[in-house]
Amino acid sequence: MTEPASAIRPTHTRHVVLALIVGAYMITYMDRVNIASAVPVIQKDMGFSMVTIGWIFASFRWGYAFFQIPGGWLGDRIGGRRALAFVVVWWSIFTSLTAFAWSAASMGVCRFFFGVGEAGAFPIATRSLSRWMLPTERGFAQGITHASSRLGAALTPALVVLLMIRFGWRMPFFVFGLIGLGWAAAWYWYYRDTPGEHPRINPAERRMIEDSIGVRDVAVAAVPWKRILRSPSLWTLSLMYFCYGYSIDIYLDWFPKYLNEHRGFNLTQMGIYASLPLLAGAAGDLLGGTVSDFCAARFGNLKAARRVVALAGFLLATIFILPATFTHHSTASVLYSCVAVFGLEVTVGVSWAIPLDIGGDYAGSVAAIMNTFGNLGSAVSPVLLAYLVRSYGWNTPFLVCAVLCLAGAALWLGINADKKIIWDAAVPAKSAV
Repeated sequence: MTEPASAIRPTHTRHVVLALIVGAYMITYMDRVNIASAVPVIQKDMGFSMVTIGWIFASFRWGYAFFQIPGGWLGDRIGGRRALAFVVVWWSIFTSLTAFAWSAASMGVCRFFFGVGEAGAFPIATRSLSRWMLPTERGFAQGITHASSRLGAALTPALVVLLMIRFGWRMPFFVFGLIGLGWAAAWYWYYRDTPGEHPRINPAERRMIEDSIGVRDVAVAAVPWKRILRSPSLWTLSLMYFCYGYSIDIYLDWFPKYLNEHRGFNLTQMGIYASLPLLAGAAGDLLGGTVSDFCAARFGNLKAARRVVALAGFLLATIFILPATFTHHSTASVLYSCVAVFGLEVTVGVSWAIPLDIGGDYAGSVAAIMNTFGNLGSAVSPVLLAYLVRSYGWNTPFLVCAVLCLAGAALWLGINADKKIIWDAAVPAKSAV
């Protein structure tokens, strides 16, 4: 006797999709922070000043910021399968080409075009998830993907140091580029733009997704930019993410150098201790999104569930940046920094859930605008830090960071996850009788 369709357990195809995106997020941060761990060796080999390194860091961020919106648009127009595979191949090529840089200008050009490719990653991935993840899984999904990015960043310093000791500073860039090319092939082979297209999903899982978020077309006819850009929530969200982007960039780009130059750690110690705040950040990413989803499901108040968690994260970061900056004990500074980065990252899964909450089918474009502002903050951060350190020492950049975290907390008071910019045009699927 044939088992009734209602009794068939859903497959977990959406979780495999999520796992692939987890891998992509990990690779994005491995590729972007490998240069931070190589900086002490690059400076000695190439003769670059700290300000020159700051501009090289910034070249990636400017490419990344300027192409956020085109990247999100590309995903909304042609779908996540083709768009994400394309951008990963693009940035992986320029990751490897960094190994062949012969001057500050050539390295800056490689990092700029690397940033152009990575710009589409998060908006396209967000849009790809919007077709697959249930609303009650979105905070967790964004939390675990961003946790994986920080885990990738945390693993990178030690790996880069090992490769540099054995093969020189150029080898990590070449190796990491090959990893990205392998992921792009796996993504294009497995992912489909809608559950209905996927050969490995069963009717029970497809019905569960479609009953929750409706039936979606593969591509969207046009992005309603006027309606999106008129949303006050979007601009508040974007300014908040500027504060976050400036702050986290200090730990991604400059923390290894800070430990080596200001706190007196040698190269091996730097590789180990620079990983610790990023590991703490990975825990914060996972916890923030999970707690927010739990509160939304338990209390039925999405607005409060998103806002309270993010507010707590920014305030925690503000409080712990101060002792991390002023303590005379180097190890204690790292431990306080771990708590500060943990707080910063608690906000991330929640922040990236908001485009899914309010953007509907245009989540990629909404996420692209938010991330543009975040990366404008990240573009300003490395250059400004280099000048601030040269003029005032290492404490001043961290004090600026604390002020921006406090501003980020205040801006979260104006973000409402219940107020959609775009109401989904999807037609709800009919439940089985």
